[in-house]
Amino acid sequence: MQETAFFGKTYGEAMDLLIEARDYLAHREPIDRQVLPPLERLRLCCETMRLTARLTQIMAWLLAQRAVFAGEISQRDALGDHGALAELGICMEGEECAAPAVPRRLARLLDRSRRLYVRVARLDELARRQLV
Repeated sequence: MQETAFFGKTYGEAMDLLIEARDYLAHREPIDRQVLPPLERLRLCCETMRLTARLTQIMAWLLAQRAVFAGEISQRDALGDHGALAELGICMEGEECAAPAVPRRLARLLDRSRRLYVRVARLDELARRQLV
């Protein structure tokens, strides 16, 4: 897999989403959490962890690919046995946005992170097929 404008766009999108998520979690999430009853607060915490897990795994995969493109590691090493997209089942879930207690801004971040995660998972699958 060679570096393309598509990869650069995906990396830029991931960085933008990461910054938006950081800003939300640092500034708005504590305010959103305060007005919720305990059970809904727990749900909010679970969904913010899902968002964080998705973004962490996306960035790990993209940074590994960037290292491949720079000639620092091989594609085989980047993909390895451990897999950057380790919690595929948890991160691919998409029902979180349907819950009425999930604040709208978080729901948008979750939706965008899920769509990006799906795209990166497809790139990972393609890269793994090219190794065989």
